[in-house]
Order: sequence, then C-alpha cells, then structure tokens
Amino acid sequence: MFKTFRDAMKVKDIRKRLFYTFVMLIVVRLGSKLPVPFVDIDAVRENTGQFTKGAFSFFDAITGGSMENMSLFALSITPYITSSIIMQLLTIAIPKLEELQKDGEDGRKKIAEFTRYVTVILALIEGTAIVVGFGNSGVFGSRSQMSRVHYIGVIITAIAAMVAGSAVLMWIGEQITEKGVGNGISIVLLINIVSRIPNDLTALYQKFVGGASSVGGKVTAAIVIVAVIVAMVVMIIILQDAERRISVQYSKKVQGRRMVGGNNSFIPLKVNTAGVIPIIFASSLLQFPVIIASFLGKKGVWTNYLSSNSWCKPAHPEYSIGFVVYILLCVFFAYFYTSITFNPLEIADNMKKQGGFIPGVRPGKPTVDYLQNILRYIIFIGAVGLVIVAAVPIIITGVTSAQISFGGTSMIIIVGVVLETLKMVESMMVVRNYKGFLDL
Repeated sequence: MFKTFRDAMKVKDIRKRLFYTFVMLIVVRLGSKLPVPFVDIDAVRENTGQFTKGAFSFFDAITGGSMENMSLFALSITPYITSSIIMQLLTIAIPKLEELQKDGEDGRKKIAEFTRYVTVILALIEGTAIVVGFGNSGVFGSRSQMSRVHYIGVIITAIAAMVAGSAVLMWIGEQITEKGVGNGISIVLLINIVSRIPNDLTALYQKFVGGASSVGGKVTAAIVIVAVIVAMVVMIIILQDAERRISVQYSKKVQGRRMVGGNNSFIPLKVNTAGVIPIIFASSLLQFPVIIASFLGKKGVWTNYLSSNSWCKPAHPEYSIGFVVYILLCVFFAYFYTSITFNPLEIADNMKKQGGFIPGVRPGKPTVDYLQNILRYIIFIGAVGLVIVAAVPIIITGVTSAQISFGGTSMIIIVGVVLETLKMVESMMVVRNYKGFLDL
C-alpha cells in the first residue's frame, strides 16, 4: 500500500487527484463540526449521548460523529446510499429502468439523475424526523419562550440546512469520483468511519490496558487487542478478494476471411457476492423500531432484544435471542440480495449468443442450473464469513462491556474501500505508463 502511494506521488496527474481528494475530505470533516443553525450545543450533547452506544452506534460511526454534534452533515451520505440501493432494486423490478441501465452511458446518467432526486427526498424525510424529534427535546431552546411562527421558522431552517448538507456531501462524493481518485461516495463514508476510530481505540486502551493491574497484564491486553484487529482485517481481505472462477470455452467461428473465437475465459463469482449489504439490511431492520421508540420516548425492555448493545451479556443471556435473529437475517439477506442482483439466466443467454459454454455443461437450462447450484454454495460461504466478521465485535462488546462505535460492518467498509481505491490508483498508473509507451 505504501509503495503504491509513494509511486503515485511521483506522477503529477495522480498527485493532483490525491491532493484534490485530500482537500475535499478536509471540507467533509469541517462540515461535520459545524452545528445546525439555532441549536443549543449543551442541550444537543445532553440528548445525543445515546449515539455512542446501542442501536445508534453504527449511525454515529458512519456519520463521523456528525449526528452526535447535530452538524450540517448530520445525515451524512446515508440518504444517497439508501437511494442507490432503492434504485438498484427498482431497476430489476421496473422494465423501463432496466432498459435505461442497458442503454449505455446516457441511460446510466438518467438513472444517476433519478438517484439524486430520491436522495433529496429521503434527506428531507430523515431531516424532518430528526429535527422535529430533537426539537421536542429542547435542542432549539424552550418553545414556551418563542412564538409559534418563530419556532416554525427555526425548524424549517434547520431542516433546510441538513438537507443542503446531505446534498453537498453527495456533490463532494461525485467530484471526488470525477476529479479525485474515484469511488467518491465510499471515500466520504470511509473518512467518517475512520474519524471515530481514535476515540474507540482510546476507550479500549483505557478499559483493558490502562485498567490492568500489572505490566504483564497491560502487555497481554495490548497484544490481544492488536491480534484481534489484525485477524479481522486479514479475514475481511480474504473475504473481499476471494472468488470462484468458472471456466468458459468459446467456439471458433468464421468472420469474413478470418477464424475468430476458440479462446478460454472464466466467469468470476465473488465469494462475498452481496458485500456489506446483508449486514446493513439486518442491522437497519432490527434497529429501526428501537430508534423510533427512542425518539418517541417509549423505549421499553423489549428494545433490549433488538439492540446489539444488550446482546451476549452474561447477566442477561435472554437478550441474545435478538443476536440469533440478527445472524439469520444476515444469511437471508445475503441470498435475497444476490438473487436480485445476479441473474444466471441472463449470463447463460449471453454466453450462448457469443458461442460460449462451460466445459461439461450443456448450454441453456443445464447451464442456468449449474450456475445456481454453484451460487448457492458460494453465497453460504460468504454469508458465514460475513456473520463471523459482524459477530466477533458484538460478542467482545457484550462480554467485556466495552463501548466502541465501529464493528464488523465498519471494518468491512474500511478494508473494502481502501482495497478498491488502491486498485483504482494502480490502474491509473498502468494507463499512464501504457500511454507513455505508445508515445515513444
């Protein structure tokens, strides 16, 4: 990684892209510290202490503490991510959108435009819910001391600021993709998550290393913490890069006076076919009722079954029922999401049109059945890997009562985005060297 970065800094164009990305990320972090207009900072801190634990910890991580500070970027990039997922699902469900996606660059630009509209709508809905919810908690001052018109004006201003902040983050992500190192939305999400890691590591140090009674205990605790983190990172790298390659043979055919085809290729099927989506879906489904109950002030004992902060605690093993449900949901969404994003029938048809076939498997339905069987096996392995990565931090947190905002989901995002960004920088260097060779 460091060698790639060092080599990239020697190239003027790539160096400019890296610098542009760095400046944009500074803007993101500055915006995360600027509070929404009219908020009482002390009241905000009293009401947002819950965001460092339980159902809110993941949202605190992906917003880089912006939600905790009630800042302009409190919604972070989550409306855009949700909008992208919705559009991806609608593209499969609505034939016209599917045609647009297949209609080359113009079609993809149109879908991107729809995604932006949906992002603003979602940001408006989420911003309204958050501002109204926190407004009832007194973060904008006492309602009794303001006229109704004044209070409504404050609420509208705060909502407009949060929606604008989300739109600016979306624009920054697109600019990083176009003028920076690429993968802009993911990089914005990455910097928010990384910004919370120092606080989490400090908390782990104070609890396990600083709290140890002997020097040997401190060293052992530090080694265990580092070993667990390194093991998780290595497992995520393996999970992200692992793939099953299915061999494909293309038959020879005559085009004009030439014989073409006859080459061998392969279909790469990633083991983690659904990425981090199953964990996000499962977490969101379980945490949504808890978040709504918290905003309404009706949080009861039942929320402990749905909150990851209560799972795997020796004092209350009954709450771990929610942990079992969480694991089952992760596996279910791994199969569900892959089934709607990967179409074996379409792949089999494309292979048949191009004169390709899998050795030992007849074209048509036998090929579809073969791909589906392989896919079911791969999805299970990927889902088990995801569950392990997601479960380890939850188990450690429950058993030790350590409060950390980043978990398996955050680590998968960090490792995945870093690997993808490194690959993009390396590809830029390869293209530059290739062009330089042609210019000789």
